[in-house]
Amino acid sequence: MSVADLSLRHLQALVAVHEQGSYRRAADYLGYSQAAITQQIAALEKALGLPVFQRHGGPRGVSLTAVGEDALEAARDLLARAGQFEARCAALRDGTVGRLAIGTFQSVSTRLLPRVLADVRSEEPGVRIDIVESDDNEDLIRHLVNGRLDVTFLIGPVVDRRVKVQEVCRDPFVAMVSGDSRLSGEVALRDLEGQPLIGHQSCLCHEIVEDGLRAAGVEATFAFRSNDNGAVQAMARAGLGIAVMPLLAVDPADPGVRGLPLRPPLPERQILVALPRRGPASVAARFVTRVIAAAG
Repeated sequence: MSVADLSLRHLQALVAVHEQGSYRRAADYLGYSQAAITQQIAALEKALGLPVFQRHGGPRGVSLTAVGEDALEAARDLLARAGQFEARCAALRDGTVGRLAIGTFQSVSTRLLPRVLADVRSEEPGVRIDIVESDDNEDLIRHLVNGRLDVTFLIGPVVDRRVKVQEVCRDPFVAMVSGDSRLSGEVALRDLEGQPLIGHQSCLCHEIVEDGLRAAGVEATFAFRSNDNGAVQAMARAGLGIAVMPLLAVDPADPGVRGLPLRPPLPERQILVALPRRGPASVAARFVTRVIAAAG
């Protein structure tokens, strides 16, 4: 038997015998039999090739040899490190430390996610936060399934047996017009025919708008497209056209634009949060709870 074959039990026995002063009291302290303590110390001495205790007999019990003193120092250090490792593993299981990798898209990153992250950073400072942003649902789902992400936002509907989804909110579309526009009240979809429109490039959001306008018999004419929500809103502010945007993508503090409801309304975006079907980490599950509360 070599030192590499020793276990923590051998080290615990060494410390207990020293601190309790005898094999019998060490056995009582650790909940072992005296024979088990004797065997563990014998194995330790065999691995070291030297005795760690001097046996005095009678009331004097045992005392450490010079080798035993060195072994005791090493044992206490290793047991302390093992205790730290055990605490670290427990924290990882509980999700109070570790990683939280979040998938998101632009409007959620701007309007919803910062509020939730502020709570996570305040209440779980041991959690390292990583964020991946994409306008593509499939990219986000793939990263969630392969473990790059722990949780992700998606635009619904989503049917994928590899993930569990929960609705966060419904996000209506609005017509964004410049502050000096003569338009007010509701904007009829049919009145958008022939109007210069501002919208997104190819993405789920754009598809919802195009499909909705087409269903209403409106042939859309886009004067500007961008997947940058700020750029879309800026063009509406400048009066280039009417921007059809989901409400979550709008900066409500911008005094240069007004948001008007559409009649009939376009289908609302379904904002989802998804976890892997294999079972989420507890920190990710708590994140979802915070998201639902913040969205409410």
